[in-house]
Amino acid sequence: MITCQGVSVRLGDKLVLDDVSLTVPPGSWVAIVGPNGAGKSTLLRYLMGTVRGVGEVRLAGQLVAQLGRRQRALQLALVPQSPVVPEGITVVDYVLLGRTPHIRPLGVESAKDLAAVHDALVQLELVELADREVTTLSGGERQRVLIARALAQGAPLVLLDEPTTALDVGHQQQVLEVIDELRHDRGLTVVTTMHDLTLAGQYADRLVLLDRGRIVVEGPAAEVLTEDNLAAYYGARVRIIHDGDRPVVLPVREPRIVRDRTS
Repeated sequence: MITCQGVSVRLGDKLVLDDVSLTVPPGSWVAIVGPNGAGKSTLLRYLMGTVRGVGEVRLAGQLVAQLGRRQRALQLALVPQSPVVPEGITVVDYVLLGRTPHIRPLGVESAKDLAAVHDALVQLELVELADREVTTLSGGERQRVLIARALAQGAPLVLLDEPTTALDVGHQQQVLEVIDELRHDRGLTVVTTMHDLTLAGQYADRLVLLDRGRIVVEGPAAEVLTEDNLAAYYGARVRIIHDGDRPVVLPVREPRIVRDRTS
């Protein structure tokens, strides 16, 4: 669905991505993981075409650099970690913004556009919240609205930057289940960045571990989420247990040494 070859990005004097090559097959879910500052969000933005660098990105065989903004938006939908939400905008109007690539300049939304918005609201269980202002919603509701906008956009590839950030465990699971359901029902291709390694391993088909802007390990979760890898790249002391073929990451506390103060 999308491939990138030899991607490098500098932000100021820092090399954030360093010769990254990646292939995402159609219909798959790839999770990009790594420590803070590894370049995860920058990679998503480069795939979307919103940051500059060197390297080649192809979308269904087409060079993304040769696509106009509207053409790109018809193929790629981005759910950012911290989106700009216009003050006072309602849920239905925010989701309708996803149809912008389908509406010609100075045009108005068509019946098809409104139907796409309605379908997204139904699928994300947002119909009852349609007239609420987005800024008044809870974290889980707001995240579903962001996904609904991407769904209404109708793009076959969805990029999500930390979709479970600041959500409690129940809402994390709810959001990821919705994404997975949409992937299977609509044949979407999904690329996410994720901090929670257990969740990444539970939902993604393949993990890509970035460290200092380079891909250091990639493959199925069981091959990426090992105690040695997490010690080497996160500096973490963990134990890995397995739920079927899916790894679960458990932090291990270092035993505290209690000194005998009577000696």
